[in-house]
Amino acid sequence: MVTFILIRHGESTDNLHSVWAGWKDAPLSNHGMKQAEALGDFFSDTDFAAIHTSDLKRAYLTAQAILDCQESKETVHLLPSPLLREQHFGVAEGKPYSRSRPDVVSSDLYAQGIYPSPRNRDESFPGGESRSDLRRRAEQAVDEILLPYVWHSAREGNPGVRVALISHGLFIKELIAAFVARDAQGETTDLYYKGLRNTAWARMTVEVQAPGRRKKTVLDDHHPLKVRLTDFDRKDHLKNVVRQQGGIGSSAHDPHQKDIRSFFAGAS
Repeated sequence: MVTFILIRHGESTDNLHSVWAGWKDAPLSNHGMKQAEALGDFFSDTDFAAIHTSDLKRAYLTAQAILDCQESKETVHLLPSPLLREQHFGVAEGKPYSRSRPDVVSSDLYAQGIYPSPRNRDESFPGGESRSDLRRRAEQAVDEILLPYVWHSAREGNPGVRVALISHGLFIKELIAAFVARDAQGETTDLYYKGLRNTAWARMTVEVQAPGRRKKTVLDDHHPLKVRLTDFDRKDHLKNVVRQQGGIGSSAHDPHQKDIRSFFAGAS
């Protein structure tokens, strides 16, 4: 069995505004960095075999904060991939959300710089992805990134593999749905997998349904799977994380800037 911890990135500067933030590469806010550091501390006793992440800054920096707290961080691989990016919103990237206007065709709204939510899973902003496109990309990530851990774990008789994946809210929703759809019994969870707070996480277990309990099993990639979503929107690590006042918490995090407290303490 493999346990996947699916994590939404820390608060970005775009999360503080009502804009379409997909591939637009906004940094973490200072508060978002605090969230990521608290998350890393929370998972410091969890030995991850690997940490996969979207290559966008807000996810990558969150993943780095987790890696920094791993006891065996020298042997844990941090693996960025564009497959794990958020939905691409095309011409709407960075533009404000707008109210839906069912009486006006979408192309006319876009021509006016108005970008309401697409009306169905197959509609997209020009140059962007639809929700159906996002599902197909999530399925590709399942096949190319996640399932290899499941097959290897089953073949080697290693039931304790844990893998972290840091991504984005809409992508994680589609990834969970894509994985749950692989369950051999067609079982779903009562947990409603929509809406993750920044750095909140979900836990999913996946195992191969193979006969016998031998240490090593001869398998092909067509054996049935048992997929279970056991936790969703967990945010225990955030209970002591407080936003800095005076706009500091909402400012973009600069990893090269010295903490002012260190400066006044005379740190070199």
